[in-house]
Amino acid sequence: MNHIPELTFTIQIFQEGRTYVAYTPELDVSSCGRTLDDARTNLGDAVRGFLKSASRMGTLDAILEEAGFVRARGRWSTPPMVTLDRFSVAV
Repeated sequence: MNHIPELTFTIQIFQEGRTYVAYTPELDVSSCGRTLDDARTNLGDAVRGFLKSASRMGTLDAILEEAGFVRARGRWSTPPMVTLDRFSVAV
């Protein structure tokens, strides 16, 4: 099994009723919780499980490359954040 490095992901958190939904767009993985902290913790568990499964299946490298991570000198690095923004569109 490949070693899973420590990586940084973007987290978006939405509130749906009384539930907080945490989502990481790089992996298209989400989870939820009753509080912001629960949602973050549960997302961390979901991401770790996803990455461990990908490692066991031999698809971890391809998934990380597709998500924008770069492998240099045998280590994965998180792509630099350029900006995080919101915009509105009239429909």
